Amino acid sequence: MSLHTPDTKLRHTNKVEHALESFIFKGRWLLAPFFVGLLFAVVLLLIKFFKQLYLMGLATFTSTNQELLVGILTLVDTALLAGLLLIIIFSGYENFVSKLNIDNHEDRPSWMGKVGFSGLKMKLISAIVAISAVELLKVFINSGAHPNDELLWKVIIHVTFVMSGVLFALTDYLNSKTQSH
Repeated sequence: MSLHTPDTKLRHTNKVEHALESFIFKGRWLLAPFFVGLLFAVVLLLIKFFKQLYLMGLATFTSTNQELLVGILTLVDTALLAGLLLIIIFSGYENFVSKLNIDNHEDRPSWMGKVGFSGLKMKLISAIVAISAVELLKVFINSGAHPNDELLWKVIIHVTFVMSGVLFALTDYLNSKTQSH
């Protein structure tokens, strides 16, 4: 008479499977240090932002309007990049690690907890296009300091980002239409 009935083998297999799945699921916490690191990067951007602001303040009366405008665009660029990192941190943490347990805090962004992977892609590509546009504007303000081939490549890169955004939006739209039918 065998001690291992088919029912016992099935229970053992289910326990092993459950243990493996539980171990894999807990592995999501390996992503948390990445998001903490990105938060540290936001702090570094904040330091860079204030350094740039300080230097602009010192040079306000001696710099040209063009130099001041490039400095302001650099501040805008830094702020956009910091915002992009926060979107990645919040959305990535909530989508892959754990829900942020901040209840109904009055300052909680309305999109938090509602942005899936598709929405995250769209927010990312939108921010990248905005950052690219600011960088392109900075280059064109100082276009005399850049060779024509460099200007052309910057425009090509920006147009590539814009086209990528349009293609992402189109595929998301088509995907939503096929899923709703």
